Amino acid sequence: MTGPGEYVPDVTEGITRVEDLPKPRIERRSRNWPGRPCPRCRHRAGRYAVGSRTLHDLGDARADCPVDLVVIFSRHRCLHCGCCFAGDISDLALPYCLYTRRVQQRAVRLVAEDGLPYRNASWHLWREHRVFVPYATLQNWVEAAG
Repeated sequence: MTGPGEYVPDVTEGITRVEDLPKPRIERRSRNWPGRPCPRCRHRAGRYAVGSRTLHDLGDARADCPVDLVVIFSRHRCLHCGCCFAGDISDLALPYCLYTRRVQQRAVRLVAEDGLPYRNASWHLWREHRVFVPYATLQNWVEAAG
């Protein structure tokens, strides 16, 4: 066991390809409901299908591996107005985003508050939080945040 102040080399030092990084630990989350209110007419909409989405989250520092969230969500159809919609997972991630909100907030904070350049912030996220975010993605997030 390593003690405080003892140097422990990073096992990912020297890796140049994303494919060679350690495999993530999978955590499952559920947003699967039998019925939800329709966003258009507020009538009850029953579930007709189930979908899944994989999100990259802040990694596990103790296990030294990345974490991926597999979110199972329900898809609903309102019989009253015909509206189709998916269960809400906006508390975890923005639509079409591969990363959780926690990753986005941490990345923007590194660049905006700590003043790190995008490339350094990208490697800081990997070394400290075991989540790989391309520096161009960081740049998009920071510019969108203003």
